[in-house]
Amino acid sequence: MNSPYEVIIRPVVTERSYDLMEQGKYTFEVARTAPKEEIRDAVQKLFGVHVVKVNTINVKPKNRRVRYVTGKTRRWKKAIVTVAPGETIEIFATDNVDIITE
Repeated sequence: MNSPYEVIIRPVVTERSYDLMEQGKYTFEVARTAPKEEIRDAVQKLFGVHVVKVNTINVKPKNRRVRYVTGKTRRWKKAIVTVAPGETIEIFATDNVDIITE
């Protein structure tokens, strides 16, 4: 079993991931070899929450071109983790953001 810091690489911050947070779902980039059980244990140890469900997606590389040379982006694994109702992960807390309107 790997260290939780080796399993969870980084949080994925997109508009869709922020919309999923309202449903108690958090998105992470994880190690490509990590099974769902390791992802569940890593999130529970790192953030102190109870994980209800883990969905994983293998993100395929996209074609990119720079002038005359074509290549591909890297492939990676994404995990969408559902936490128990009423629990949140503090690293994603949007309640602390102050919006300044003029």
